[in-house]
Amino acid sequence: MNAQLLKRYRDIAMLLIRYGRSDLVERAGLDQVLAEDLPDTSTAAPERLASDLEHLGPTFVKLGQLLSTRPDLLPEPYLVELARLQDAVEPFAADVVARIIEEELGSPIPKVFAHFDVQPRAAASLAQVHCAELRDGRRVAIKIQRPGIRREVALDLEALGSVAELLHRHSDTARRYSVLTIYQTFRKTLLQELDLMREAASLENFREYLQKFPRIVVPAPIHEHTTSKVLTMEFIDGSRIDALSDEERDALPGAELAEELFQAYLHQILVEGTFHADPHPGNVLLTRTQQLGLIDLGMVGYLRPAQQRQLLHLLLALSDTDGDRAAIMVLRLATPHEVTDPERFQREIAELVSVHGSAPLKALSCGRLLMQICRVAATSGVLLPSELSVLAKALLNLDQIALGLDPAFDPAASIRRYVQELMRARIGRESSTGGMFSTLLDAKELMENLPRQAHQILEKLAADQLRMVVQAPQAPGIMESLEKVANRITAGVVLASLIIGAAMMMRVETGWQIFGYPGFSITLFLGAATCGIWLVIDVFRRDRKRRP
Repeated sequence: MNAQLLKRYRDIAMLLIRYGRSDLVERAGLDQVLAEDLPDTSTAAPERLASDLEHLGPTFVKLGQLLSTRPDLLPEPYLVELARLQDAVEPFAADVVARIIEEELGSPIPKVFAHFDVQPRAAASLAQVHCAELRDGRRVAIKIQRPGIRREVALDLEALGSVAELLHRHSDTARRYSVLTIYQTFRKTLLQELDLMREAASLENFREYLQKFPRIVVPAPIHEHTTSKVLTMEFIDGSRIDALSDEERDALPGAELAEELFQAYLHQILVEGTFHADPHPGNVLLTRTQQLGLIDLGMVGYLRPAQQRQLLHLLLALSDTDGDRAAIMVLRLATPHEVTDPERFQREIAELVSVHGSAPLKALSCGRLLMQICRVAATSGVLLPSELSVLAKALLNLDQIALGLDPAFDPAASIRRYVQELMRARIGRESSTGGMFSTLLDAKELMENLPRQAHQILEKLAADQLRMVVQAPQAPGIMESLEKVANRITAGVVLASLIIGAAMMMRVETGWQIFGYPGFSITLFLGAATCGIWLVIDVFRRDRKRRP
């Protein structure tokens, strides 16, 4: 086995042990990789988890950021610490930057840029950003992928994938929480983030999506200076929202900015089905022209049309503090399966939404409420799509930014104000020419398949091969009651037969008599009569107990 891969296996095994999951290590056979006795299991503090992941490198930092969106997997203290997890690292050297740019763009820095800042503006685990000026005078930001990062990520993903498969195979807990699916989603997201051409395409798409929001700006990619490892885009000169002074905040049109930011995200989520998944304060900048710039679109969330419709109804239920309707919408979003206790789940969701609706304005947070709903769903056995957790984390960050711009901002009221516009946009989109043709194709496919499917059903019916599966949760209780009724009827029939038989045998003369009657007959008669009286008394006694 590769020495580096073996080291990663050991790192993952030790991480599981440190946080109290040595049982998973033993079941998956990872203890053999350690080649030593397992240390004492002790759950470390949440603060330690963030530092451990940072120590393990970029892949595990990204994994921690993903886990911070999963309240169904980790307790609240761990989510809080992982949400603070930063992937800022030491920048790589200027000569390495020059070499990568020359290899990727085919020309040295002086031939491409009139000015290039050697000192990076930001350095993260996957890439770092430099400011520059093109030959035509435009200021740009250049995102340069860290050298060797793809090989490092590939090695980490191989180790994580093997561990996920082992856990899925040997652990009921891992299967219940879909560890393998979480890994596959994480792998897909991380590999997409490593392709800067994909981020350039996202910049173009979001610029088109958000044209109707004049206060929202997205940098345009410079395609002639962009590759899969180098992304050149317009420079947005702005400040972090959380770094504004009180005087700067008072001078802003905060209410208008917060409203347009929230509306722009609702448009992304409910109309376009593609949303900026990481809008933390460092990725939403306030420009000098009092606009909001969205940067770093490496993480993008996607929603299917059916999910968009259900989310629209869910957000409306949350904004109206309608807990029962919210619970129904959550169940519609969930993967179809048997819920442990649906009544308890609906009751808990209703209580959660009610408490949220009665909270003070500053405490309102649609994102936090969605995170709590995900946690309740997990404890109730409701499997929600991972997109909902990512969306909850995005809305949680968005709530914080909006309240930073306008402390009186009410997300629920914003949803209610724009629901009519969002509904019109959705109806218009679905009733487009493409949508009509799609509907016609579906109808055509139905008509083509219907005769064949009906023929198959009739053939199975004629051959006595048609089977129907009926699931009745109360079936055991019903069968038990039916058995009791059948037993009573059987006992009554037997007793009646004994009485009739005894009466017929009264005419047979025998030497042994009781009270002047044949002894055998009178014995059967008295025994049957006694049992019959006891049966009648028992029936009345049991029926009386069941009465309210």
